[in-house]
Parts: sequence; C-alpha cells; structure tokens
Amino acid sequence: MHTKIEETLGPRYSPAHIRATWDGTGSVEDASRALGFSRAKGYDLIRSGQFPCRVLRIGRVTRVVTASLLRVLESGEPEYNDARAR
Repeated sequence: MHTKIEETLGPRYSPAHIRATWDGTGSVEDASRALGFSRAKGYDLIRSGQFPCRVLRIGRVTRVVTASLLRVLESGEPEYNDARAR
C-alpha cells in the first residue's frame, strides 16, 4: 500500500520523470530528494566531496548534472568527483 507522500514524491523523482522534465542540470535540493536524503545532507556531501553525482559550480550556484544523477539512480553506483563547494 502506498502512502500519500510516496504517491506525491515518488513519481516526481523517478528516472522517467527526471528524463522528461529536467534540463542538463538540476538543483541540489531536487537531486538530494531523488537520492533519498535532505537538501542539507546533499550540501554536506558536496562540501566533503562525497555527493554521489557530478556537480558543477557556476558562480555561486551549485548544480547537479542530470545525466550523472540518472546513471546513479539506475545503477546504484556513485560517481564521486570530489567537487567541493567553496
């Protein structure tokens, strides 16, 4: 039996939905939720170089590479890149 939260958030962060709606990069918050953890945990992992997907720093903005996120979601294998937010 699915809960209301699973029905609401589940499809939104599925690989099929991400593929259909995201551009080349996504927010750290959305990528973190797709991976099952909070925005704060996502930024902690980025700072320590352990976020499981490739991230880009564009000025003061940090973005997650959509293709990398999809590979991680589908394979379960992280793509660490030691991209530390400075």
